[in-house]
Amino acid sequence: MPRYRVWPSNRRPGSQVAEPGQGRIDAALIAAAQRVEHYEMAGYGCVRTFANLLGYTSAAKLLQETLDEEGGADKKLTELAETVIDIEAGEDEESEEEPAPKSKAKKSPAKK
Repeated sequence: MPRYRVWPSNRRPGSQVAEPGQGRIDAALIAAAQRVEHYEMAGYGCVRTFANLLGYTSAAKLLQETLDEEGGADKKLTELAETVIDIEAGEDEESEEEPAPKSKAKKSPAKK
């Protein structure tokens, strides 16, 4: 198995405030973490419902507490995404793609 160096020998975590494309990496990491939270919330929600239906109220209560914790983590990730990620971070980098048109609907001629 090949070995990968996480940090080049001349740089350490925190040595630079930002690098080109770092906002995109942060956004991707937050999105991945939110997918995990949503997956976990779906699982806990289903099991909690099954516990309620089968009469396991104490288990359902514990599962609801866990579900609430997962919801809190998801909320924190959303706040992080909304406050930390700079949408304009990638504008300095050249892009080969043109922005997609906003609408393909044909405009009718204006009547006078």
